[in-house]
Amino acid sequence: MKQETLDLIQNAENKVAKQFAVTDEIKEYNQEKVLDSFIKNQVGMQHFYTVSGYGHDDIGRETLDNVFADVFHAEKAMARPHFVSGTHTLSCCLFGCLRHGDKLLSVAGSPYDTMEEVIGKRGNYKQSLMGHGVKYDEVPLLNDTDVDFDTLCKRVDKSTTMVLIQRSRGYSLRKSLDIDTIKKIVETVKSKNPECICFVDNCYGEFTEKLEPTDVGADLIAGSLIKNAGGGIVEAGGYIAGKDELVELVAASLTAPGICREGGAMFNQTRLMFQGLFMAPSIVAEAVKGAILASQVFEDIGFVSTPKPHEKRTDLIQTIKFGAKEPLIEFCKTVQQCSPVESYLTPVPDVVPGYDDDLIMAGGTFVEGSTIELSADGPVRPPYAVYMQGGLNYAHVKITLKRIVDKLVK
Repeated sequence: MKQETLDLIQNAENKVAKQFAVTDEIKEYNQEKVLDSFIKNQVGMQHFYTVSGYGHDDIGRETLDNVFADVFHAEKAMARPHFVSGTHTLSCCLFGCLRHGDKLLSVAGSPYDTMEEVIGKRGNYKQSLMGHGVKYDEVPLLNDTDVDFDTLCKRVDKSTTMVLIQRSRGYSLRKSLDIDTIKKIVETVKSKNPECICFVDNCYGEFTEKLEPTDVGADLIAGSLIKNAGGGIVEAGGYIAGKDELVELVAASLTAPGICREGGAMFNQTRLMFQGLFMAPSIVAEAVKGAILASQVFEDIGFVSTPKPHEKRTDLIQTIKFGAKEPLIEFCKTVQQCSPVESYLTPVPDVVPGYDDDLIMAGGTFVEGSTIELSADGPVRPPYAVYMQGGLNYAHVKITLKRIVDKLVK
């Protein structure tokens, strides 16, 4: 390892010490919130055992839902291994709540790539929301980065059934939406149509701030359990939380009307879900620190990072814009080489279902596709930006950054 690299990393750490302290404060606040929800619901060993078959009368599943509801200050919640991904969880929310003739409005430009097929912007139209008669519109971003509140105010009316608020940036360079911005969106929407459902895609955002979208008026939120809320140990699944009637509609979409949240064997995943949620605030803090360090390091060596090192964090994702495909590919290769699992593999750009462009994806994770574990990916298209996320511990992120910098800095 070059001494120049070691000095660079150490100097970057010194620069972001205050941001690390803020992250620790948020971690402790959220850890206490989660702990209190476990105590309130009297979680015991009896809740770790699951039933088979139809899954009727599963007290562990019921208590798990209550804990999630309390953590997110929601009327009801549902955490299940039956959600196969974040996209599936979001899809169940949309198909559960929207009907023929209803109108969905995306408030921050185009949503994440995989959601375009769910909505009907591309892919098999007949399978999509629009194919089922749901109307769709979106509010373009202001300067490609910010929510355009003036246009949002004009687009929301009595015909708008639901607004989709994607908290994280996805494969774009727009700003991720912090809780204050989400609050302003909700207030704007409700002022125009109090009955409009404010639905937040909360993926990558859980526990990065002290408040969650449901604390500031969101009617429904959803996320993946192989991201923040699973604490790095949950093997599969997703969660939803929000108003009682909306959670029931989504539950009916996942299972069947009449069954809703009352059925579904948990396949012995309940203990992992409890434990993952308990670990989540601390694991998220480790990943956020890694993202802050990465931002500072790459700014120091001349690349453009977003968010900037001293900007407020509202999700895990750190974007680094390279401007050429070679450093993007080299970054992902090095992340893979520094992974605890499958470090011997070499990622290459390729077609991935649900995306238009070739992607390069690195992530030797214990759980396949887990983005609370350290991973990096990006579409091989201008501006050739990598999207780094996760890290079960800060030390792993720091070691990986050292090795990336050692290769990139000439």
